[in-house]
Amino acid sequence: MIFTHTPKKIRVMLTAFRDGLQSVFGGKVRVEDVLPAMEAAARMGIRHFEFGGGARYQAPYFYAGEDPFKSMDRMRAAVGPEADLQILTRSVSGVTLTTQRLAALALQAKLMKKHGTTVDRNFDFMNDVDNLVATGKPIVDAGMKHQVCVAMMGLPYASDRVHTPEFYVRVIQKMLASGIKIDSVCMKDASGTTDPHTCYETAKGLKKILPPEVPLWLHTHDTASLAVACYMAGIAGGVDGVDLSIRPLASGTAQPDIRSLWHGLKGTGYSLDLDMTKIDDLESLLDSALKDYDFNPVTTAADARVVNFPMPGGAIGPNVHMMAEAGILNRYSEVLREFPEVVRAGGAWTSVTPGSQQYWLQAFNNVLHGRWKKIDAGYGRSVLGYFGRTPEPPDPEVVRIASEQLKLEPFTGDPLEKAADTLAMAESALRERSLPVTEENIFLVASAIVPGKNLELNEGIRLLTGKARINLPLKPTEKAASNGASPAAAGVAGTAPAVAAGHPPAQPAVAGPLAIASPITTQCTVVEGANRRTFSVTIELPKGVGVAVATAATSANVGAAPAMGAVATTGVGVAAPNNGTSSAAANQRTPVYSPFEGKVELVEIGVKLGDLVQKGQIVAAVEAMKAKHDVRAPCAGPIVEINAELGSQVFAGRPILTIGG
Repeated sequence: MIFTHTPKKIRVMLTAFRDGLQSVFGGKVRVEDVLPAMEAAARMGIRHFEFGGGARYQAPYFYAGEDPFKSMDRMRAAVGPEADLQILTRSVSGVTLTTQRLAALALQAKLMKKHGTTVDRNFDFMNDVDNLVATGKPIVDAGMKHQVCVAMMGLPYASDRVHTPEFYVRVIQKMLASGIKIDSVCMKDASGTTDPHTCYETAKGLKKILPPEVPLWLHTHDTASLAVACYMAGIAGGVDGVDLSIRPLASGTAQPDIRSLWHGLKGTGYSLDLDMTKIDDLESLLDSALKDYDFNPVTTAADARVVNFPMPGGAIGPNVHMMAEAGILNRYSEVLREFPEVVRAGGAWTSVTPGSQQYWLQAFNNVLHGRWKKIDAGYGRSVLGYFGRTPEPPDPEVVRIASEQLKLEPFTGDPLEKAADTLAMAESALRERSLPVTEENIFLVASAIVPGKNLELNEGIRLLTGKARINLPLKPTEKAASNGASPAAAGVAGTAPAVAAGHPPAQPAVAGPLAIASPITTQCTVVEGANRRTFSVTIELPKGVGVAVATAATSANVGAAPAMGAVATTGVGVAAPNNGTSSAAANQRTPVYSPFEGKVELVEIGVKLGDLVQKGQIVAAVEAMKAKHDVRAPCAGPIVEINAELGSQVFAGRPILTIGG
């Protein structure tokens, strides 16, 4: 049991308004919905908030149609000028998922400081000290407090070489020896998989080498229900501050509730630097603020399996949402089981963004395509050295496969120098579209650039041209009424549309249904009390019987012609068997669908009307799980229709294009 004869106040950073939102909702929350609670928290005396960076930089304009810098300004105004507002940055990736040049990171730091940030917590998923030193300098130069992290996790296999207390202490020793200004240090475990003993020994080792004026923080997630035990062990080892949240944005994949640690510290001589009498009032305000949002039980419940698949709470939520939308949530456990292998083969980098996403996508690819048959671009670039040095040498065979598939040689140089010049690309894109060329606009576009992705689909361009997608995890009734929600966002993010069992979701009707060949696979969600289950349903009709679905006149089905021999109905109808009156050509039309049963984005159309394609040829691509997936022609023939528009959402049973006979 921990105890101190000398009373000590433990500092608290409230994470509800950044990591809490990210872990529970993937960051997909409108800023106006949380501002009243944030104002109240400041009135209650809370003086240290996490409010931006990480996915809460991206989510406002990727999913809510909001400028993240304006959101930060509003949050600063809500808490007043005295509070510390902290962001999270990802070393060579900054607030993006790819590597950036130093010029882009310098602009990022300047803008974060300008829009209210006082503390920048910077981590490197490789624990590459050279990366941490180089990317810490722009933070210091911008005038923010520099908090450097040692990124921690529990390995899903045995090793005495990495992810040990000695390994973590060496990282910070090297940082101190570099001479860079360090205002505080954080032991950051994004997956909640480090054991309490390692937390204790690491804290004890770090306190021995840190100057007394440099406070030590500890960050973890409660996914495995170990967070309070880890915090108490860290505090016993000398930790000065911890990250906590408040229900309903606490526990599960988020940080533990303030009250849990407060209760655990009773009688120990340690206490939290908060007024605990006002916490219940803050919870009530958050409950009211988020009443229209649909909480996914996967992100709010503990899952001790995480100790074998180190996945950050802030990534579990978004990935579960994306898998459900794509109609493949049934394969979630298979992806988790693949984690130990991708961690071992990759070189044991820490499971924190972007490394966690790389692990996830490679495990996903291994399940979907076969082990190492398709190398995720991010994972491949990491094993090849383009993000820095891996803690352990990666598997040589995986390095060879990655080099071959990505057509890249292994790299041992500076990742910052190898990165693309995203600022120049962004400025050019703004000028081409006659959009205002401001520093904020340049960075909005630059930080959303993904190699190989059409700039028309860049989230910064979409925001600035009034075409931002709205995809919020609202309850069904609120989703339908959401102002500005696109037709593509009509379902609840992270779940299948709730419909009567056995019936596909109905689409708004227009003149002329769209013929869909049997079998049809769709999803239905059954709600019984507090239980919600999503099922995949396949409907296979007798030979010669088709299905006609009335579709919306949106960009997703521009050019769709009325089906031959189909019954015009609203919603779903069964067509009469072909009686020979239809043309032979109509019978030979073959629709081309997304490889996913659920909702995904169409990011590439590689053919045009009249093109002759061969069976198996790549004709389009969709984005699922933040990665591009090929769509191949099921047969040979000419392209006779383009049924969907670039950037539109495509669903199961709705063709992307049509091949003629």
